[in-house]
Amino acid sequence: MLHKLEMFIALAHERHFGRAAEAVGVTQPTLSAGIKQLEAELGVKLVQRGSRFGGLTPEGARTLDWARQIVGDAKRLKDEMRFAREGLSGHLRLAVIPTGLTWASRLAASFSAAHPNVRFTILSRTSAEILEMLENLEADLGLSYLDNEPLGRVTTLTLYRESYALVTGQDNPLADQVQIGWADLAGHRLCLLTPDMQNRRIINRAFMEVGLAPEADMESNSTVVLVSHVEQGGWSTVLPVDMAQSLANGRDVAVIPIVTDHPGPSVGLVAPYQEPQTPVLQALLDAAKRLASA
Repeated sequence: MLHKLEMFIALAHERHFGRAAEAVGVTQPTLSAGIKQLEAELGVKLVQRGSRFGGLTPEGARTLDWARQIVGDAKRLKDEMRFAREGLSGHLRLAVIPTGLTWASRLAASFSAAHPNVRFTILSRTSAEILEMLENLEADLGLSYLDNEPLGRVTTLTLYRESYALVTGQDNPLADQVQIGWADLAGHRLCLLTPDMQNRRIINRAFMEVGLAPEADMESNSTVVLVSHVEQGGWSTVLPVDMAQSLANGRDVAVIPIVTDHPGPSVGLVAPYQEPQTPVLQALLDAAKRLASA
């Protein structure tokens, strides 16, 4: 039944039989047969069918909650037994907001050095996508903002507060400043993250608090694209200080901290709530706590 539940979770997420089959590595007829067998075993109709996927029935929606719990528990059981057999090992999937990628890289690198049998996949996603991936068991851990969006029933660990910097060309009049305020950015040609990114919404609020309307002549969901655009000349961008310094390294751009009276948003790890955590996930949370303290 476990594999059929995994098929059902994939179908509920993809809302398309073909894409769901591809996600779990089976053919579409195999997935359709698996869902029908699951319905027969449970004695209820789970999926509204027509010429295409028509949504879940009320019984299907309730089954989805159970399926996520059962599949998650089965994965944790396997992780526990692997730990008893092999020590810390396995594969951790991290979904990370774009502005947290440098921090996630440091965490994964230091953890891998101490535990070489643990593999990582790090994916760049929006904060909303991270919560969805955790719910659908597509990620084991998220690194995201903790203050702004409802997180649901999760375990969180605050790592740092985000502060910001202007990244601009060396010929910009602000380039030789030690620090600036948000109001100093009036009239500058900006390239910023896209509005679906929570970082952009945070920056928009910071501008509006000083009476500015944040306008970006160029938008991207990639911080690399933003800094590369600045390097071409005539543009400026705003990024978290850590990300700005990392991407500016070796480029002919200036990084100027932006000061404010308000503390920046909290950023940290988000994991599905479970007691206890799997050994490898608990070890990673402990390592993150030590890295944040250092």
